Order: sequence, then C-alpha cells, then structure tokens
Amino acid sequence: MRHLLSAGDLSLDEANLILDTAEEMRSLADRPIKKLPALRGRTVVNLFFEDSTRTRISFEAAAKRLSADVINFSAKGSSVSKGESLKDTALTLQAMGADGVVCRHGSSGAPHLLATSGWMTGSVVNAGDGTHEHPTQALLDAFTMRRHLGSLDGRRITIVGDVLHSRVARSNVLLLSTLGAEVTVVAPPTLLPVDMSAWPCNTSYDLDAALPKSDAVMMLRVQRERMNDAFFPSAREYTRRYGLDVHRMAQLPDEAIVLHPGPMNRGMEISADVADSTRSVIVEQVTNGVAIRMAVLYLLLSGSSDTTSTDTTSTDTTSTDSPSTDTTSSDSPSSETTNPTEETTA
Repeated sequence: MRHLLSAGDLSLDEANLILDTAEEMRSLADRPIKKLPALRGRTVVNLFFEDSTRTRISFEAAAKRLSADVINFSAKGSSVSKGESLKDTALTLQAMGADGVVCRHGSSGAPHLLATSGWMTGSVVNAGDGTHEHPTQALLDAFTMRRHLGSLDGRRITIVGDVLHSRVARSNVLLLSTLGAEVTVVAPPTLLPVDMSAWPCNTSYDLDAALPKSDAVMMLRVQRERMNDAFFPSAREYTRRYGLDVHRMAQLPDEAIVLHPGPMNRGMEISADVADSTRSVIVEQVTNGVAIRMAVLYLLLSGSSDTTSTDTTSTDTTSTDSPSTDTTSSDSPSSETTNPTEETTA
C-alpha cells in the first residue's frame, strides 16, 4: 500500500491489518510514555485546505507519537491565499523532503491528483476530499465498533442523516461492506444521492423501522455549509423525523452503540442526552482516531526511506528507526509485520 485514498481500495486483509495494527497502537494510550521511534527522521506534512479540529490534531498527535517530524500547513495565511496552485504547493513540499502528506481539500479528487500526478514522491493520505471520501474516519469508526461488537461480519449498521453531502457515509459504506457488515442508510429523499445503485447498502426513509434491527447507529451532521438550497422544511421537522433522542434510543437492542463522526449539532441530529449517554462512544472515537492514524502512517512510511514515483518501493529495506527490523515490503499491508509496540523507549 503506497497511499490511502479511498476505503474502497482496501481489501479485507488490508483493512484487517490496519485494524489489528491500530489495536497495538491503542495500547500506547494507557502508557505513561506514548512514544515509538518508528518514524524517527521522517517528515509528515498536514496539508489542510479546509477547517478541521479533530482530524488535523489527530494526525499531528499520531505522527508525533511515532517520532516523526510534523509540519502543519493551513491554506489560510499561506501562499494559496495569493493564488498558488495545488501543483506548486506539492512541488514545494517535495523540495522540502516530505515523506508523507495528509491532505484535506474541499475539492473531490484532490488527494488522488497529488498521489498520481508525479508532482511528489511521498505517500498521500486522504483526510477528506469534498463530498467524496474520508477513509481514516471510516477505519476509526469500524475499529470502535469492532472493540464493542466483536467481528463486524453480519452486523447490522445504520447510518442516518445527510448522506448526500457526507464523505464519511460513503467511506463507511464501502469499508463496512468489505468487513461483512449489512449497512442501511436512512435519510430523507432529498439528502440521498440520486443514484445509489453502486453503493453496497440498503436505503430507507424510515428511521423508526431501522433502529430495532441495528447493532450500531451512526448519526451524520447536517452539513449546512455545503447546502445551497432547502433540502428539508425546517430544522424542527428534520429533528422530528430523523433526530435520535432518548425515546428513539430506547428502540435499539440492548448492546447497540451510538456513533457520530463529529462535530455534532446537538439538538438537531442527536440530542444532548443521547450524546452523553452510556451507549454513546463518540469520545472514544476520538481516542481511537489517533490509534488508527498511527497505524496508517506506520504501515505507509515505516518500511522505506526512499519512496519512488512508482506504485511500489524496495522490498528489502530495513531501518534502525523502525520498531520492525525484519519487515517485508511496507507498501503491502498484507505483508508480515512485527508488533509495532514491541520496542519502546523509556
């Protein structure tokens, strides 16, 4: 695996490798010293053209816990505001020796362009592009569900809300279906894509009918900043039909959990009582997000210091900075990799 651009690009083995690696990384959260030397000497650039709190800080924490050098780039206050193109920004980062670039962009396909254009040789991680995808969010959601529900094979997951504008929904549907889950998306007709025939999921307009059959329910934020028209009569009407409150939560099976990718509109798609309930794993999702992003950066960057413009790198590379000194090609997540947390520094 050279880049992580889409949840749909991951095979079952690749997805499970990332989740299993994240389980090892997650154990660091409970240690007094939350550091590994795996990416010492590597440079990770957080290239964010959109506002972000959780994702940017999560990637920064993940890279620093792996001992990488981190450069944070924000479009506001940079040469982008003066008209600099994405190509020139990429060439600048290449000249500075960026080994990995975490890209969030308002235009769908921007990370893919960075990865395939030849402008830079480092690995690219899609941190959210327009309304397209957000693969690491889907991975952390699946990781959180797996910790609570066990294997996701055959589990019934319901995704509710603004599916039309949600990159999280698309990535979750693709990844969860790969992991064997049965996914249902619930939304008003105006907030569903016109054609969902290519989506490996079921669709419904009735939230109350879907809840009793759900092992996990994920509420999506209504993305008003992407709306240029009236997609529903009023916020009150939306909440009445598609909001999750304590009465609707009572319809869920006993072991069901509630997720939200954040940020939340409390009182709209989810009530404060539900968000703060014992069934809610929203805060845990943030913690798990750091572990997932550590796993992704580790698998992408730990094996080779000399990435090339091709889709593969050297398969016989060792690094004294990596916790694994006997690792086959790091570009393939399905390759045999030693426990990344076996060697820690005090």
